[in-house]
Amino acid sequence: MPFIETGIPDLLIYEPKVHGDHRGYFFESYNANTFRDEGVDIVFVQDNQARSTYGVLRGLHFQLAPYAQTKLIRALEGRILDVVVDLRKGSPAYGKIYTIELSAENKRQLLVPQGFAHGYSVLSETAEVMYKCDNFYHKASEGGILYNDPALAIDWGIPLEAAKVSDKDLVLPLLADCEHNFEYKP
Repeated sequence: MPFIETGIPDLLIYEPKVHGDHRGYFFESYNANTFRDEGVDIVFVQDNQARSTYGVLRGLHFQLAPYAQTKLIRALEGRILDVVVDLRKGSPAYGKIYTIELSAENKRQLLVPQGFAHGYSVLSETAEVMYKCDNFYHKASEGGILYNDPALAIDWGIPLEAAKVSDKDLVLPLLADCEHNFEYKP
């Protein structure tokens, strides 16, 4: 089975089968049939890609429903610490944090369902990140949580005093003050 459960409902790690030999490697980074056969039937409509240097911290972001996005995230180059927070009211994991290192080397991907805040920090000299989305970007629906919210106490794997954070991310609200409209559907 290419999916590994995380302990948070619907949040999955996708570990593709890698075929390697003396020439290098080959793997299917995404195959709709493979996902569908495992009960993950998602239509992705947008791919996003970002290149960053060590210490860049992006997040924690989400889009409000009905523009919420499921994301399939991977590192094409380098290493990142991917971080999500479950914001689905009624979820047994509401407010719970999950972190995973995604890298070009381990080729793992994180499938983040709608209703989660998402961010990452760059652990390597540079990193190139690509993620698929099942809904288009909608600026008016942007939301987020402050990356250094004391109630979350996230260990981003980098010294926070040296983190490179956007002006927009510096003024996001705390989780306790964050407005969102996500509901958990078991």
